[in-house]
Amino acid sequence: MIPNVKVINPTITEDKESKIRVAAYCRVSTNSEDQQNSLMTQMRYYENFLADSETERLVSVYADEGITGTRMDKREEFQRMLKDCRRGKIDRIIVKSISRFARNTKDCLSVLRELKELGISVMFEKENIDTANITDEIMVTVMGGLAQEESASISNNVRWGIRSKMKNGTVKFHSAPFGYNLYDGDLIINPREAEIVKSIFKMFLSGMGYDSICRELNESKVIKNDKWTIVNNLDTKRRKELRKSKDFSK
Repeated sequence: MIPNVKVINPTITEDKESKIRVAAYCRVSTNSEDQQNSLMTQMRYYENFLADSETERLVSVYADEGITGTRMDKREEFQRMLKDCRRGKIDRIIVKSISRFARNTKDCLSVLRELKELGISVMFEKENIDTANITDEIMVTVMGGLAQEESASISNNVRWGIRSKMKNGTVKFHSAPFGYNLYDGDLIINPREAEIVKSIFKMFLSGMGYDSICRELNESKVIKNDKWTIVNNLDTKRRKELRKSKDFSK
């Protein structure tokens, strides 16, 4: 005798729960109209992107407005997303790029490790990195490379800013190196000290070492109540080169 078998069709709720619960994170750094439009575009993109997915469903879009990426604890929506992750409401996070997720490599790696322990993966679209497919060791390597890129980017931005100010003649100094006086943030040549600086460079170009130059300056007593050392000699040379770079950039 064949037993009766009752077929139970899945309900809509069961179908939804069988899908991977995805959260999308968006962020813009300013409250300008263009940035706000960008934020709305990002939100609509993820809503449409997951609307017809057979394996994933969008549970929420977390969006921080007018927030810089440096401080994670200042981003309310980001923190709300992490709380929902800890409460077991999210299986996966999609974000446009690592820079949208975090600018600080240490914090980024810390959050990714916590999410991995919770069984939550993160997909960075721009970099095409999916933490579901990489091991801890590879993640450390990837983040290490990103840290180097981040450091290089910051250094390049700083150098660009300095060169730009030099080119425009807008560099402001907070203290005057030997050979100059400080006036309203600008360096003004001190005629007497400038002659001493010229003498230092002449001695250096003639082949004299730093010890010999310092000894010569101290014996000549070019500065009263002070003593020349290798440190301030090098400092004078380097600051002079910086000043020359500023003049050449004009």
